[in-house]
Formats: sequence, structure tokens, C-alpha cells
Amino acid sequence: MVVLGACSLAGVTLMVLLLPRSLESCGHIRISPPIVHLGDPVLASCTVSPNCSKLNQQSKILWRLQDEPNQPGDRQHHLPDGTQESLITLHHLNYTQAFLVCLVPWNNSFQVLDQAELRAGYPPASPSNLSCLMYLTTNSLVCQWEPGPETHLPTRFILKSFRSREDCQRQEGTIVDCVPKKRHSNCSIPRKHLILYQNMVLWVQAENMLGSSESPKLCIDPMDVVKLEPPMLQALDIGPDAVSHQPCCLWLSWKPWKPSEFINQKCELRYQPQLKGANWTLVSHLPSSNDQFELCGLHQAPVYTLQMRCIRSSLPGLWSSWSPGLQLRPTIKAPTIRLDTWWQKKQVDPETVSMQLFWKPTPLQEDSGEIQGYLLSWSSSDQQGQDIYLCNTTELSCIFHLPSEAQNVTLVAYNKAGTSSPTPVVFLENKGPAVTRLHAMAQDRHSIWVDWEVPSLLPQGYLIEWSLNLHSYNYSNESWRIESDGNATGILLEDNILPSQLYRITVAPLYPGTVGTPVNVYTYSGEKVLPHAPELHLKHVGRTWAQLEWVPETPWLGMIPLTHYTIFWADAGDHAFSITLNISFHGFVLNHLKPASLYHVYLMATSRAGSTNSTGLTLMTLAQDSSDVKIYVSIFGFIILSVFCALAWFFCKYSRKTFFWPNVPDPAHSSLSSWVPAIMTEEAFQLPSFWGSSVPSITKITELEEDKKPTHWDSSESSGTGSLPALVQTYVLQGDPREISNQFQPPSGTSDQVLYGQVLGSPTSPEVVRYIRCDSTQPLLGGPTPSPKSYENTWFHSRDQETFVPQPPSQEDDCVFGPPFDFPLFQGLQVHGVEEQGGF
Repeated sequence: MVVLGACSLAGVTLMVLLLPRSLESCGHIRISPPIVHLGDPVLASCTVSPNCSKLNQQSKILWRLQDEPNQPGDRQHHLPDGTQESLITLHHLNYTQAFLVCLVPWNNSFQVLDQAELRAGYPPASPSNLSCLMYLTTNSLVCQWEPGPETHLPTRFILKSFRSREDCQRQEGTIVDCVPKKRHSNCSIPRKHLILYQNMVLWVQAENMLGSSESPKLCIDPMDVVKLEPPMLQALDIGPDAVSHQPCCLWLSWKPWKPSEFINQKCELRYQPQLKGANWTLVSHLPSSNDQFELCGLHQAPVYTLQMRCIRSSLPGLWSSWSPGLQLRPTIKAPTIRLDTWWQKKQVDPETVSMQLFWKPTPLQEDSGEIQGYLLSWSSSDQQGQDIYLCNTTELSCIFHLPSEAQNVTLVAYNKAGTSSPTPVVFLENKGPAVTRLHAMAQDRHSIWVDWEVPSLLPQGYLIEWSLNLHSYNYSNESWRIESDGNATGILLEDNILPSQLYRITVAPLYPGTVGTPVNVYTYSGEKVLPHAPELHLKHVGRTWAQLEWVPETPWLGMIPLTHYTIFWADAGDHAFSITLNISFHGFVLNHLKPASLYHVYLMATSRAGSTNSTGLTLMTLAQDSSDVKIYVSIFGFIILSVFCALAWFFCKYSRKTFFWPNVPDPAHSSLSSWVPAIMTEEAFQLPSFWGSSVPSITKITELEEDKKPTHWDSSESSGTGSLPALVQTYVLQGDPREISNQFQPPSGTSDQVLYGQVLGSPTSPEVVRYIRCDSTQPLLGGPTPSPKSYENTWFHSRDQETFVPQPPSQEDDCVFGPPFDFPLFQGLQVHGVEEQGGF
């Protein structure tokens, strides 16, 4: 077993862990200092005796502070006597109280060698606000003070004092120190240690392990701080004669506390009516005792509370506490009020009428007297002028049966002091003119403004009644008032107005000897929100739509008109949607819904007073069938196929063209129309006979020759057309060769047809000069002579001699074989080297 023991050494409490006998006295902790300022460093050492045979002399000594993990010391070494020592420095002790443990590894665990308690805190601050009171009840001087902030250390307070003379500087006698109870900040010095009417000096000393402090010194005379006990108040019972002559008065007496009767005192009295918001009223300079005190001029109130306190007269001292409250009822006087009345009558039988009489008291002065009840009576001639009482009540209304011979009754208010002036009540007939243009409107949630137009006959006043518009009429819910100004055209009703309720308001003018016909109007005291919105109904539902309908609320009396509807719907994923509709809508179709989906729908009705939601409607759209899926798949497949065909046509149009016919350039739109050969000055010649704007430009000329050796032609050896070279290899363009002509644009209607011609001729055989004219739209594939490039010379390169055999035209072709003069293309062609064709 491991036993914990405690010992105290120089104010330091050490907690020692007693180990098994084999480890007894093996370790010891020393702390310097054991109590420090909070946050200061602490130095500790743990020594292990060499006599511990069970411990390895090379064991690592570890430390543990409170619940923190184990940690090695700063340094561990061996002393000359063989003792092993470990030192550790805790740089900042942030615990006000903690245990520091020294331990070593032991059988796969840790064994505590010793432990010590650490304390940290602050030195005590100077106590403040020292004050003392001399209580005659306990016959002791009681002093109290404020100890200051918490020190986190055991702190001792001592009330020290000594007797002194006038200056309180010299000590003439000591007084026993007063030590308060633990955690108390007051202390009492008994009367036996005091000398009355002699000064004494007092102060408080606070001390703990980190230091001490003192409060400022207080110099007093115990009799100057005497606090008297409050006097005892009593009520006086006076006769009824005094009550009748002196209303609204209180009679009381008091006596001082008996141990303080020998002290001259002055007292104060305060009283307060038990009314909401009432304040205390103070009466000063009263004697310490009085057998009969009259307090008059009070306001009418059911009960008054009175308290009293006293102090030494003409000498320093302290006020006593207020005495316990005394409850008194002031004397009363007869009510001084005016009673405004109104009635409702119902004929029970020909001899009796059921009457409901209402009245309201109106004070005629600030203090009009307490009202204890109301008395209603009428005088009967059969009873020799004696009054017959109809009602005796504390309420403001009365229901009674009025005999047919009774035309009026008398109403009075009474209390113990008497009755008010009698108020005659005359039951008038409704024969006067009524008010016109009666209108009512809520000012706020607790008031209603009522206005009207004055009748043609000016009344003496107006009676205004208002009550909740209930299904069954109840007199207790009726409120009313009389407006005594006959010229008034409006009044603000503020009494008994509940918020957001429908009120029935009646206004009747009052004339001398009669009453005008009452007129009613209905209004709400503040606009009321619609109790509930119309209920939603599902009329039809489809895959992507749902048709809703609702029945509008039936208007009732005073209903606030609606301004619009709002439909809210949300799917299972909380995706919310809404739409606002005019008040004329009684249904709506929700579109763009998801098939086979769940939706929650709400309808909100809105008026000027606010909005109200309907009960929720849950619906599910229909699911799609297989035919719809097939239609969607077919449409989608057709779109994909169309897109694929369009792309294929676009990317394959060029390869398709070359597949059906060769990609031969169009001669009409080739570079030949803008190509000008290099012609020397002496080589320029004109064809005036064939020049004309109507002759189309030559697009292409192919010259075929017989198998003869080419001969050279020199322009200097011939002139005109007399001698031309044997082989003509010159292309002649119609127009000025030095001008770049625009490309030939074929006329409209022949843009798809290109006319070609082949010139067949020989310088030695003029009779075979022919051309082949082809009207086919198919281009000529190839030729004996390639077209020159734009950078080549106008003369063709020499080619091998070949034999050309003209083929007659075939019947299957569109070509015509004939002389060159029939072909308009050759009208601009000049051939050199053929003498027989000079005219050409």
C-alpha cells in the first residue's frame, strides 16, 4: 500500500508519498521558494539516496507538474557522497496551487519518490472604504471594509486600533486587535474596550506569505457614529365625528426605541399611496415621540404606507433605518362627481319594461372622494314619497324592471362619508334627427376615429356606443361615452379597443327632451390579416404540368380586400419557384415540371394587412410511357443522322467532283485572260478588219501540226503577211496587249458551257486547215501543247517531232468540223507562216 502523509515546514506544506519499505527515504524534493508570485520561476531539486538498493544508480529522474506529461530535469549529476541529484527550473508557474512530483522508472511504469505543493498568488492590496457604526442594540462598534482583489493565497485581516486625543496622532492606549471570521470583511469591538466621547484610530492590516498592507487610518469618536434604532409607529382610532369634519386625513403616533430614550433625537416621516407610479412624500423635523399626529391634505387613495427614522439632534450621528411600513386608510369624503348615463330598454309586457342602465362617473375636482357603490331608486306616489330602490351595485350598469308609471329614476354614488349629488335619469324617445355621413377608421391597433356631419337641428351632445360585433349581443361588452359638445364632428375612441377586431359603433345625437335616431357603422381596429388563404385543389395533372384551382374567400362584413395571390411550389430537391397572380385568378397551370416528380404547392393570399398561407398540397406528375421514349429516340436519331450527312457532304464535295470529272481549270476564269506575252515593238501588229467590241476574247487556242521539221522565222525577213514562219507558236489576244484585261465573264445562261476549238493546219497543205468546234460541256482532257506558265516566254519550247492525223468528227460528239471563218473565236486569230491563209 502507498500512504500519503503531510507535514508543514516554515509555512510550506509538503505532501510526501510514503513508498514501500524497500524504497523508504530514497528521494526528497526541495523547492526554492515554495510560494511565489503568479508567473514567477521556481527552482526544485530531487535527491536519491545511495542507500536505495532497489534502484539503479543510473536511473533517469523525471518530473511531473500537476497533470502535465513527465519531463526530465535540466541537469542530473552525482554528489561526492554518492547521492544522485536532479535539478529543474519552472520558468513560469501559472498555477495558483499545484503539486510537483519526482519519480523514476519502475517495472515498466513510474514510481513516485517524493512530491511537494507549490502555491502562487499576489501580495494583498490595501483594504479600502473602512467605516464604523456604533450600535446601541448590540452595544458594540462594528467596522467593515473592502478587502481588495483576490490574492489566491491565504490572507489574514486584522482590525487594529488605539485610543488618542483630539489630533489622533498620539497613541494613549492600545485596544485589543479584532480578527474577523474567515472570509468576512467586518469585525465588532465590544463596548468594554471603548471609551465613549474619546477619539480612537482604527485601520485594517492584511498579510499573506508574499507581503502585507494597511488601509488608511480612520479617526472617530464612537458616539459620533451612533446609529439609532427606528421608532415604533402606531395608528390612532378616532371617532366618526372627526371623520366627517376632516376627510382625507391620517392619525398616528410613535415612540422612540427604549434604549435610546435618553438621546435627543429628531425624526422624519415619509408616506406613499398604494397607487401605480406614486412617489414618497417626506415630512421633516418631527419630534422623537408623539402621542397623536394628524396628517391631512392627502389625495384620495385606498391605502397609504408610512415609515419613520430618527437621528441624534444637534450632534453628529447617523440616521437610523426606516421603520417597518404602517398601512393606514385615510378618512374619506362624500363623492363629488357627475354621472353620465345611458340606457337600453326592452318591453317585457304591457305593464313592465326591462331596462339596462349604464353610467360613468366624471370627477368634478382632483380629489373627488372614494366611491364604494351606486344606488338607483325612484319615488312612487303610492308609497307617499318614499324611495324604491332598484339597484345597489358597485358595477357601472344595472338591469331592472321599470313599472309603466315610472318615467324617471335617480342615481347616486356613495361611500361612508355620504352620497354624491343625485343624477335624474329621464328615459327619452328616439324622435330627433340622426347624424349623417357617419364614418369610422382605425387610427392604430388600439384606437378608432369616428366622424360625422352635424344634423340639421343642432344637438346638445352625442352619445357614442361601441362594442365587438359578436353573434350574440352582450351588455357587458358595450362601451359608451357622451360628447357634451353639440358642434363636435368627430371623436377618438381609445377605451376598451382590442387590436384587429370588428367593432359596431353607434352614434345618437342628444336633444332637449329627446334623442336622435342612432346610426351604426362597422370597422376594424387595425386591419386584420385574413385568417386563412383559400384551399388549393388539384384539377388535372400531366407529365410536365399540373392544373390547380381554388375557391375565393366569401367576403364578410369588414373584410379587408385582397390584393394578389402568390403560388409557391418546390420539388424534392428543395428547388423553389413562385409566381404572383392577380386577384381575379381562380386557378393556374404549373408548367415545365419534371415527369414522375413530387411537388409541394402552397397558395398565399395577401392584403394590406399582411399575408396568409393555405394548407399545403402535395402532387406527383405522371411518368413517361414507352411510346414517348420511342418518339424522342427517333427524333434524336434523325437529328444525328442529318448532322452526319451534312458534315459528310461538306468534307467530301471536292473529292466527289474529281471522281466524276477531272478537276480542269475553267479557261474562261483562268489566268489566260490577264496574261500578256512579252512582245517586242516590231512584233506588234493589228487586226483592224476583225477588231470590234462585239467580238469575244479568245479563251484558248490549241494548234496542231503535221509531222514536219520546224522552221525558224525571223520578223526582219518578212513584212506584213508575205513570209511567216512555218510553225506558228504565238498567242494573239484581242485588244491591246499592253493592257491587262479583266477576266471574261460569260453571259447569263451560258455560265455552265465552255466552247472549245482546235485549229488544224499545215504550211504545206493549206487545204487541210480546219477547226473542230465542240459545244459539249465536258472539258477537253489534255492537249498536244501545254499552256505556258506566267513566267515562261511566249514561244513554246521545242518538242519532238510527231505525226498528227486529224480524225473526222464522230456522230456521237457534239463537235462540228468546218472552216475557221465560221467559228467566232477565230475571227480574232492571225496565223503567220501560211501564205494561202493570208486573207485569214
